[in-house]
Order: sequence, then structure tokens, then C-alpha cells
Amino acid sequence: MKPGFPGGRTGRRAFTPQSMRALPASLAAVTLSLLAAFPRPLAAQIDLTVDHKGIAIGDVPRVIGLRINYRDRHLERVDGVNATIWSPYANGSKGLVRGLALGLPVTGADRIDGVGIGILGVGADDRFRGIGVGAAGVGSGGNLEGIMVGGLGVGSGRDVVGIGVGGLGVGSGGSLRGAFVGGLGAGSGADIVGIVVGGLGAGASGNVKGIAVGGLGVGASGNVTGLVVGGLGAGSGGSAHGIMIGGLGVGASKDVRGIAIGGLGVGAGGTLTGLAIGGLGVGAGELLRGIGIAAIGVGAPEVRGLAIGGLGAGARDARGALVSAGWTRLEHGTLRGFSMGSFNQLKGTQRGLAIGILNYAEELHGVQVGLINIARNNSHGTRVLPIVNVHRD
Repeated sequence: MKPGFPGGRTGRRAFTPQSMRALPASLAAVTLSLLAAFPRPLAAQIDLTVDHKGIAIGDVPRVIGLRINYRDRHLERVDGVNATIWSPYANGSKGLVRGLALGLPVTGADRIDGVGIGILGVGADDRFRGIGVGAAGVGSGGNLEGIMVGGLGVGSGRDVVGIGVGGLGVGSGGSLRGAFVGGLGAGSGADIVGIVVGGLGAGASGNVKGIAVGGLGVGASGNVTGLVVGGLGAGSGGSAHGIMIGGLGVGASKDVRGIAIGGLGVGAGGTLTGLAIGGLGVGAGELLRGIGIAAIGVGAPEVRGLAIGGLGAGARDARGALVSAGWTRLEHGTLRGFSMGSFNQLKGTQRGLAIGILNYAEELHGVQVGLINIARNNSHGTRVLPIVNVHRD
């Protein structure tokens, strides 16, 4: 019988010991050939979707349903749930997630529209719109819109619109618009519009409009409009309109209009209009229009209203009243109204009434009442009089 298969059938090769030993190598070569036919990223995927709908495990680019992956590199779009263990590769495609972006512990995408939850954090390169919660933080290189809560912080490269709470802080490279609370601070590279509370401070490179509260201070490079409260101080690089309260002081480079209260002082580089109360002093670089009250002194080049200083009150020109327990001073201008102090030194024109211990007027057109009254423009016999001195035009 010729060598062959059992039974003596000829014409076919038998399995020899040599061929059996070569079989594993042949199978391995076939397997490698099959795997090489697929892109490498897809080799670890389990895609159970039909027309992109269903469940996928791995870096499947498009899924409508549930997608689970370790770390995204080829993400295009997920409508549903995208659950990852780590943030996307920096040089990969991060795509859009519409629905739930779930980080176990971290997740991210180019854009998130919906809910983002990360045990550590959630991030979006371009935009995050919806609700974001991260034990460490929530952030976006673009805008954040919605409700964002970060255990350490909430931050955006552009605007934050909505509600933001950060254990340490809330910040944006653009504007903050809405309601924000930062454990240490809240800051904006542009404007703040709404309600902002910072444990230490709150500040904006642009304007502040609304309510801003800082444990140490509140400041804006631009204008402040609304209610501003700073534990130490509140200030504006522009004008301030509304209510400003500072534990030490309140100030604005330009105008202040409304109510300003400073533990030590209140100041305006331009016009101070309304009610200003300073523990030590109140001052304006141009005009005080309204009421200024301070324990030591109140002053402005022009006063249109009431200036009350514990030790002194002064102006170059006043229309209203200068009142002090100590020294009231007019610097080569005109007083139209009332002056009261221990020493009323009116180095200008007095048109009205002055009451004090010593009253002095270079040009009196009114009445002086005091122990000694001096009117330089009176005749020699009435220039210095006790009790009352009068000059009539």
C-alpha cells in the first residue's frame, strides 16, 4: 500500500510530523494578516451599533447611544453617553458630546452640550454648554454656559455665563455673566455682570455691573455700577455708580455717584455725587455734590452741598455749607451759604453766614457771628468786631 491516507487511497498527501509542526506558524501568519487588514485603533473595539446606533466599546468615532472608552483619540460625535477613564489625547480628535459626558475619573471633548460629570474633572477645548460637575474642577478653553460646580475651581478661556461655584475660585479670560461664588476669589479678564462673591476678593479687568462682594476687596479697571462691598476696600479705575462699601476705603479714579462708605476714607478723582461717609476723610479731585461726612476732614475744589468734617472742611469754591468742629477753609474762591467752625478762614468772598470763635473773610458780603470777627473789606472801624460783623453791598 502506498503512503497516503488511511485506507490506502492514493493521490493525496498525508499529515506528516513535519506538516503538523508547521501548522501553528501558518495559523499565526493568517491571524496577523487578518489583523493587518484593519486600522490599528479599531483592533481593540467592540462596535455593536447599527447605523451608529447602539453600544460601542473603544475609540469608535461616531455613536448614538452608549460609548465607553479609555481615552479618546478619534472621537467625532456622541449623542447619548460618552464614558471615559481619562482626558482625550492632545493631538487627537476630541469631537462633540451631546448628552452625558462621564469621567471615571476624567473626561473631555472639543464641545459638550448637556451634562458633564467627572470624579476629578470635566473639560472642553472649545465650548461647554449645560451642567458641569467636577470634584477637582470644570473648565473650557472657550465659553462655559450653564451651571458649573468645581470642587477646586471653575475656569474658562473666554466667557462664563450662568452659575458658577468654585471651592477655591471662579475665573474667566472673558466676562463673567450670571451668579458666581469663589471660595478664595472670583475674577474676570473682561466684565462682571450679575452677582459675584469671592472669599478673599473679586475683580474685573473691565467693568463690574451688579453685586460684587469680596472678603478683602473688590476692584475693577473700568466702571463699577451697582452694589460693591469689600472687606478692606472697593475701588474702580473708572467711575462708580451705586453703593460702594469698603472696610478701609472706597475710591474711583473718575466719578463716584450714589452712596460710598469707607472705614478710613472715600475718594474720587473727579466728581463725588450723593452721600459719602469716611471714617477719616472724604475727598474729590474736582467736585463734591451732595453730602460728605468724615471724622477728620472733607474737602474738594468745589462743594455743592454739605461738607462736614470733624477737624476740618474746605473748598476753593462752595455753594451750600462747610461745617467743622475745628477749621473751615475757603481757598481764594466764593462761599455762598453757611460756614461753621472754631476757625472760619474764608480767604475769598463770603456771601452768607459764618459762625465760629474766630471768623475771617477777605471780602464779606453777609454776616459773621463769633468771639472775633474780621472782615478785610470793611472800613477801618468795623474791620474787626466782637460778637457780630456785617457788610452790606
